[in-house]
Amino acid sequence: MEVYLKDTLFLDFGNQRFDSFLAPIDASLPKHELAIALYYLVRDAFIYDPYHLDLTNEGLRASQVLDKKRAWCVEKSTVLAACARRLGIPSRLGYAIVTNHIGVEKLTNYLRRDEIVFHGFVELFLNERWVKCTPAFDRRICAMNKVKPLDWDGETDSLFQEFDQGKRFMEYRHFYGVFDDVPIQLMNDEMRKYYPHLFEAEFNTREFSFVHL
Repeated sequence: MEVYLKDTLFLDFGNQRFDSFLAPIDASLPKHELAIALYYLVRDAFIYDPYHLDLTNEGLRASQVLDKKRAWCVEKSTVLAACARRLGIPSRLGYAIVTNHIGVEKLTNYLRRDEIVFHGFVELFLNERWVKCTPAFDRRICAMNKVKPLDWDGETDSLFQEFDQGKRFMEYRHFYGVFDDVPIQLMNDEMRKYYPHLFEAEFNTREFSFVHL
């Protein structure tokens, strides 16, 4: 279990930026309540933005994400996992290929396919078991898409974001597994496999940007 509490290249919770980010959190809360508070803090601290993807060592470092106002699912998951470890809650990172992903109508035009590769989520170890949660979709982006934000009770896996007002939900097509740190090479390799065109040209506009290893 110690490996899921370590400060790592990407989950660099020892960085002083976490002091101010975690200031609203009462660290004396029981671990279960603390985990829930962290989930909502990270979920709503950043506007969900999947249109600016940085797949580099610097770009995916949790401390660097803290300087942003907008972040995508992988970045938000990295921040939540780092915050949890900082406060003594074991965490690990999970990734999947999904469809029925909210807020990505324009993104599919850039990606040239419906699958969202390497959607990120987090597993936290609470009450002697791992529980999944997805801090990606903040309440503002959910309101814009007229769907309910994904809540989490710290006991039940929370993965299936509403896509169509209770009629359809996010679908998980493939799980890559769970990791103690961001598997950056695998992420780049899978992105290249599914979106080869993104690696063959430069994308750096206000509407969409993509940076890779």
